[in-house]
Amino acid sequence: MIPISEPSLTDRERQYLLEAFDSGWISSRGEFVERAEALLRNATSARYAAVVSNGTVALHLALLAAGVEAGDEVVMPSLSYVATMNAALYIGARPVLVDVDPDTWCVDPHAVAAAITDRTRAVIAVDLYGNPADYAALRNVTASRGIVLIADAAESIGGAMNGVPTGALADISIFSFFGNKIVTSGEGGAVTTDDPEIDARIRQLRNQGNSVERRYFHDVLGFNYRMTNLAAAILCAQLERLEELTTHRREVLDWYESRLKGVAGVRLQSVAADVVRSPWLMTVCVDDWSGAQRDQAISLLAEEGVETRPSFVPMQDMPYVKTPERISTPISAKIGREGISLPTFPGLTKEQVDHICERLLAAVRGLD
Repeated sequence: MIPISEPSLTDRERQYLLEAFDSGWISSRGEFVERAEALLRNATSARYAAVVSNGTVALHLALLAAGVEAGDEVVMPSLSYVATMNAALYIGARPVLVDVDPDTWCVDPHAVAAAITDRTRAVIAVDLYGNPADYAALRNVTASRGIVLIADAAESIGGAMNGVPTGALADISIFSFFGNKIVTSGEGGAVTTDDPEIDARIRQLRNQGNSVERRYFHDVLGFNYRMTNLAAAILCAQLERLEELTTHRREVLDWYESRLKGVAGVRLQSVAADVVRSPWLMTVCVDDWSGAQRDQAISLLAEEGVETRPSFVPMQDMPYVKTPERISTPISAKIGREGISLPTFPGLTKEQVDHICERLLAAVRGLD
């Protein structure tokens, strides 16, 4: 079976992990935590970076640091992994879900502008499948209104817009280092920003709200959202290999696009001229597929030894979402039922990509 994803782990990751183990610092203190944060600052051009235990808690902390409170509104795209919405719900804020651009599949700035009210405290943009959102247009919406712009860059490390890396495109940015991401620590995440007050708030909240002046005294309600030194050791090795990892994955995406671009009925995600996409996960849509047809194609590909997965379900379709939030976002719904994600990782060969494309196109023809 060709898996949907597979981490690229080398002797460097093993060496650093053993160094952390042998040091005795296996919890949230140790040299690799600070090293990882320094490497993230270098990779993103952000002034501050704080590592945390996963990408979901990074979103939670970002919203808290932005001053979001219960009853506030947070505008975000409906097409995203559900953690984007859940982070707002944890606080008691109201997620305001809007549609995405039909070409880039990222949040539509015009839809964001139309959704702004006097209750809006933050906007979350999602770099879907590694494609950075239109941050220039989004800043035009948020900056003059005093609304905090947060980048859910969980999938887009190594990407850029107008030469600015992801991690420095919004007021606050978050990353995920889950096992299927370009850079992994197994589980892990980070928050980056140029604002020293936001960074200080993130660091306090991730560490049980501890006082910086008095040990075991806690100024605010905080959380245990720290990254372990063991996870940070793996992350350091991965961040040192970021250029290598992105280069190999870009090659994989190039192979896919050379086979699938221009094929009738197959639609690829568009990348703006001023954007460098992070090559996270090759995802395509098949025109006029129903969700059932897409799922049948996933089963057929599995029988041929290829693991794939469906695109994200619009978040308002989750059973626990309250009825008033079940809005219509037709573009997100279309991508959600027509989209299929294909294996994407550095170890893929061109022959494997050719096989995957042949099986996908056979499934498309067979399900017409």
